[in-house]
Amino acid sequence: MNDSAAVNGSDTTAPWEAAVALAAAGCSENNGSCLAYSADVPPLPFPVNPWDIMLCISGTVIACENAIVVAIIFYTPSLRTPMFVLIGSLATADLLAGAGLILNFVFQHVVSSETASLITVGFLVASFAASIGSLLAITVDRYFSLYNALTYFSDRTLRYVHAMLVVTWGASLGLGLLPVLGWNCLGEPLDCSIVRPLTRGNLTVLAASFFAIFALMLSLYCRICKIVCRHAHQIALQQHFFGATHYVATKRGVSTLAIVLGTFGASWLPFATYCLVGQREYPAVYTYATLLPATYNSMINPIIYAYRNTEIQRSLYVLLCSCFRPDRTYRSSVSKRVLADVRADSDPVIQ
Repeated sequence: MNDSAAVNGSDTTAPWEAAVALAAAGCSENNGSCLAYSADVPPLPFPVNPWDIMLCISGTVIACENAIVVAIIFYTPSLRTPMFVLIGSLATADLLAGAGLILNFVFQHVVSSETASLITVGFLVASFAASIGSLLAITVDRYFSLYNALTYFSDRTLRYVHAMLVVTWGASLGLGLLPVLGWNCLGEPLDCSIVRPLTRGNLTVLAASFFAIFALMLSLYCRICKIVCRHAHQIALQQHFFGATHYVATKRGVSTLAIVLGTFGASWLPFATYCLVGQREYPAVYTYATLLPATYNSMINPIIYAYRNTEIQRSLYVLLCSCFRPDRTYRSSVSKRVLADVRADSDPVIQ
């Protein structure tokens, strides 16, 4: 969000620090996106802020990765279970977030406009909020699938999943519309946060919502970890072999949970924390340095939740075979063999 951060324009700022800050803010006399700047600052050695380029590249990778996941789930009839519905929601949200990062770059450096910037920021807020909300929904679904394993595969579960998605996307859309409907600092620059044109109050609400979701996910994953350990212990007792089997199963489940939650926390915690403690006068490079890792979470999500899944791997294989071998007879025979070979051999925590 290149015009998002406020810039300290005091004369005590070193020239190179002021240049980096002005580049990160995307200041321009034409669109008035810079709050203040010093006339003694030398011209920038590059026309485009490199942080914006990295965000645009990140958005492109995110969009491509998640577009493949969405296409696979949409065109594969067997992937209609609650688990894949939630994975599809996550991939859709991350796909929109990647597209939003690309649009943000275009609107800031090609079609510069305050209105376009406001709409883009609202679009990004809604997309990332939907991504985090979908991660919470997946966590809740995983907990209930392990806690109520006997009744999980039922129509009631699918209705419950649809209800969670309606709440998730409804809340995300509401958060994204807040700045567009008037909760922004375009009229009062002094009320801007580190992410312009969001106000400090708006950004505080978003950060507080993230910490609440993260705490809930942490609590659910702790309970999932206990269930996984208990199930592994019961399986080991039934097999009359308590030792290496129990240790491997428990270690696999715990390590998977650590990867899932650790990746999410490492990506978003720095930016969420800086949203609470940062001020608009701080150099914009701090905002970029914490925002860029947050976008990596949407880049890693398809790998953790989709590409590691055996059924999606087989569906991707069928899709690639149909692209390179368009013969219908061949495609049909491959699809039948793959569907007949599908079995639940992926990590139960991810599935």
